[in-house]
Amino acid sequence: MDEANSAIGVARAALDGLHDALLARVQNDLFDLGADIATPGDDFQPSEMTLRIVAAQVEWLEATIDRVNADLDPLKSFILPAGTPGAAALHLARAIVRRAERACVATNAGRSLNPFALTYVNRLSDLLFILARDVNKKAGGDVLWVPGASR
Repeated sequence: MDEANSAIGVARAALDGLHDALLARVQNDLFDLGADIATPGDDFQPSEMTLRIVAAQVEWLEATIDRVNADLDPLKSFILPAGTPGAAALHLARAIVRRAERACVATNAGRSLNPFALTYVNRLSDLLFILARDVNKKAGGDVLWVPGASR
């Protein structure tokens, strides 16, 4: 989670304030997520001594994805991880979050993790993708894959 959080920090710096409050909230949640994953147990209820990702954090992610996505055109092609420096940084952060998600899923196979933590990290990669599309939209549009373009 530290690498993902750092990548989001780089994206925030590249975005010059665009989506800053939203990404600051995500960075704070990633510290909660790291604490959650680092604290084994079978009881995933938060307590005074144990941080856990809770349903409200996942619901906020879902609502934010829906809100930002509502202003985007439907996808007609795969998107290349490119565009403005801020969008490219968000795409890189998304890829790092996906790697963290794979590590969480692998960990969950041997030691139960909080289901809300797993859902949060899954939905976070979607949010970062949507934000990258939004940033590129403001700068002219998505960078689309052109199948077979270099044949």
